[in-house]
Amino acid sequence: MLRIENLHTFYGDSHILRGVSLALPTGVAMGLLGRNGMGKTTMIRTLMGYVRPASGRVQWHGRDVTGAAPERIAKLGIGYVPEGRGIFPNLSVRENLVMTARAGVNGRRDWTFERVLATFPRLAQRLNHGGQQLSGGEQQMLAIGRALMTNPSLLILDEATEGLAPLIVAEIWRVIGAIRQTGISTLIVDRNYRAVLAHTNRAVVLEKGQVVLAGESTELAGDTAALGRFLGV
Repeated sequence: MLRIENLHTFYGDSHILRGVSLALPTGVAMGLLGRNGMGKTTMIRTLMGYVRPASGRVQWHGRDVTGAAPERIAKLGIGYVPEGRGIFPNLSVRENLVMTARAGVNGRRDWTFERVLATFPRLAQRLNHGGQQLSGGEQQMLAIGRALMTNPSLLILDEATEGLAPLIVAEIWRVIGAIRQTGISTLIVDRNYRAVLAHTNRAVVLEKGQVVLAGESTELAGDTAALGRFLGV
């Protein structure tokens, strides 16, 4: 589904991504791990078209989409839940959801307004509340629900549980697990490496903009020495 080959990305003179390569097959959940500042968000922003790489390729189902505009990437069937959530604070919960509603690239509408509300009952109770009136956890639920309303083939979640209370974190992981069961591919960034490895098939670890570990999540979870070296755990 998604292939990234030898990606190099700069911010000014700072060389952030240094030859990153990975492949994400259809229907697979992949974790993207690494300490702060190691290039995880830059990789996602490069993939989504917010940052143009200096070299390398991004392929979607075999088609080169390197440096394509974010709106074009979204139309390919990639849903994005950014770090910081990015909801529209002056729109209601209902408006935030329905504004993104569309069929997937295969024409299916598996994720409807009603299904999103059934998945996030808290949102059903706050349909007329503005985005700025929601708690942090509710905003995160709204951001995920909004992405699901696009009926994506791939859902990217960047720090989906950051700064949330433990009960809300558990709820978010429950929903991520449920999304995975529907067959949607997922790319998950989160500081809780144990939760990431428990909810993914494969994982990649970045260190200073390079892939230093990659493999099955269950195998990586057992390699405590390597995780300690590269994640500081």
